[in-house]
Amino acid sequence: MIEIDQPVIVLPGAAMPDLAPTIHRQRLVIEGVSSRPIAAPQIVEYLRCLSDVCGMTLLLEPVTHRSDTYGWAGWVHWETSGAHFYAWDQPEHFFSVDVYTCKPFDPTAAVEFTADFFGTRRIVAKPF
Repeated sequence: MIEIDQPVIVLPGAAMPDLAPTIHRQRLVIEGVSSRPIAAPQIVEYLRCLSDVCGMTLLLEPVTHRSDTYGWAGWVHWETSGAHFYAWDQPEHFFSVDVYTCKPFDPTAAVEFTADFFGTRRIVAKPF
């Protein structure tokens, strides 16, 4: 383990020191373009189903909120962390999902499910 006694800023492209190597952490960012607007009912259903796809235990039903300026947001709480969802109507029907867990999951399954759920082939993802 690296001893760090001062705050460290890690620049893009540089490796970030692992301060807790005994704790599993997995992240996935998924972004896509939808052919239609995405609203609260779809966000709730998506996050519920994503829980199953990732093998996570749901602790709280998904919640959503709408900002008149930025659009919809949603969040789901899992026993092993959770996921956030953001949807824009303008300037295009764009969505972004941030998954963070302390339990391993299959990122390919999550991306394929997301593409199928929203009916889009314009999707990108980055696991880390």
